[in-house]
Amino acid sequence: QVQLVESGGGLVQAGGSLRLSCAASGRTFSDYAMGWFRQAPGKDRRFVAIISSSGIATGYADSVKGRFTISRDNAKNTVYLQMNSLKPEDTAVYYCAARRGQHSAVAANYADWGQGTQVTVSS
Repeated sequence: QVQLVESGGGLVQAGGSLRLSCAASGRTFSDYAMGWFRQAPGKDRRFVAIISSSGIATGYADSVKGRFTISRDNAKNTVYLQMNSLKPEDTAVYYCAARRGQHSAVAANYADWGQGTQVTVSS
């Protein structure tokens, strides 16, 4: 099991930027693919971005492509989500998740989750 702690959320105006971090502990971080998901009020948890265990492969939801960048530092056991050109529709609780093996855009494939960090984008 991997323990995950997100940070970096907050309130930002439309067009602004935030950088989320997710610190992992408990297992060998470099064995795990990582994902970012988000959940807005009244909606299901949805895929945002994924990164392979090595960091070579990444993937993004169409709604964030070109604005968000996922990265990881295996020496620091941390995955990041750089969010630029934020829009009010990006408002949600953002979660990081970990799974051994292949990265996946399907939330149900992830066994370990953080507690989430709130991102609010004002218009």
